[in-house]
Amino acid sequence: MLANIPLLIFVIGAYNVLALITGTPMTGTMVSLTLPGGTPFVMTLGEVLILVGLVLLYLEIFKSTRTGVVSIIDHLLSIALFIVALVEFLLLPAMGTATFLILTVMTLVDVIAGFTVTISGARRDVGLTR
Repeated sequence: MLANIPLLIFVIGAYNVLALITGTPMTGTMVSLTLPGGTPFVMTLGEVLILVGLVLLYLEIFKSTRTGVVSIIDHLLSIALFIVALVEFLLLPAMGTATFLILTVMTLVDVIAGFTVTISGARRDVGLTR
């Protein structure tokens, strides 16, 4: 059952905990260093969450290549996560940020990519070509 959980729930959950429970601003500096060319490089907490979300989105798309009942459950949970994130973005002031919007769009991409990959794979397996 744990394999069916959308991985992006960890990033959305982390954002919820940080923004709603602890009140941590997403603009706080997480990484600060100077690049070899002399340019200062700074990453905020929100940007780190987006970066982690991108990696998890890749893994989610890879998970969507599975077939069977397991993939249907995974798609349904991904849709539920997108709906929850969208409602939070629209209704909760702490979630009305560009960072959370990007994370919400990532959940939407997960849903769309999951269905697209599954349908393409099913079409190939069945042989439904013109």
